[in-house]
Amino acid sequence: MQDAAPLTPVREAHRFDEASLRAYLRGRLPGCEDGIEVLQFEGGQSNPTYRLVAGERCYVLRKKPPGKLLPSAHQVEREYRVMSALQGSDVPVPRTRLLCDDPNVIGTPFYVMDYVDGRVITDARMPNLTREERSALYADFVRVLAALHQLDPAAIGLADFGRPGNYYARQIARWSSQYQASQTEDIASMKALMDWLPSHIPDSDESGVVHGDYRIGNCIVHPREPRVVAVLDWELSTLGHPLGDLAYFCQGYHGEAVPGESLVGVDLASLGIPDEAAVLARYCELTGRERIDDWSFYLVFVMFRSAAIVQGVYKRGLDGNAASQRAQEYGALVRRRADQALALAQR
Repeated sequence: MQDAAPLTPVREAHRFDEASLRAYLRGRLPGCEDGIEVLQFEGGQSNPTYRLVAGERCYVLRKKPPGKLLPSAHQVEREYRVMSALQGSDVPVPRTRLLCDDPNVIGTPFYVMDYVDGRVITDARMPNLTREERSALYADFVRVLAALHQLDPAAIGLADFGRPGNYYARQIARWSSQYQASQTEDIASMKALMDWLPSHIPDSDESGVVHGDYRIGNCIVHPREPRVVAVLDWELSTLGHPLGDLAYFCQGYHGEAVPGESLVGVDLASLGIPDEAAVLARYCELTGRERIDDWSFYLVFVMFRSAAIVQGVYKRGLDGNAASQRAQEYGALVRRRADQALALAQR
């Protein structure tokens, strides 16, 4: 079990002018008067993420990566806005401190939030927890997601956080475009999915605040208790259809969203991990939903989108500016994810 995401010295591709950052933060952020220590988190495949230690205070900085970026990607400004809106809600998030959209300070826009102490669990099987802890923690993951989807966007200042209607049509077009912009080889199943998805969109057009990347590895767990204390990585958040979030969380029952995060072939009952049907039933209970129709479409969509996201990470790894040194391991996962999604669509 990791107590936190691993830290490394700032990698060469992600270095910035630390003196300029110190000058900017001095007077804006408590504790920075006497300087800061900067280390980089290994995680954060999209946006480079750093720990700042300023005296007895600890913060986290998220910035856009260097180099040429895909259109509409790496939206740290959106992350900052949605986490600021969620302060005090039933969705736990770190306290946001400041947003800097001036690229002259450290080369790209960035924001700073409080560091949250806790555990980052990257293995969905949670090998170092007890059976009871796994059961309680999975229940809390679903509770937090249901709480997010119960929020009224207008009541928290997010009425204009996304365009209304046609969510899946827009998302399919967006991720098809993103995939093609970062494509490194021909994958027949990706092309087939780009043809299949637009013609199978359900009639349901619900809308609310969605996370877009809600999974175990994007949550901080309490240091000792089986509960979520912070949800991270809101870059893909928008106003959209909530069942996409739920399907994304359930991807592990059908394969790997990222390497190592799979529940296929696992004896769930002996581990205390709910099966997919139990997760859906709890979500329906918490949100007052009678049933979920067209579940396979939502799964196929998120598996396709995952493949497109991983392709972007892989391409940035090849280009040398990905936020994690593991990025180049992701090439084979794109094809595997797309093949699994197409098989599910054809069933």
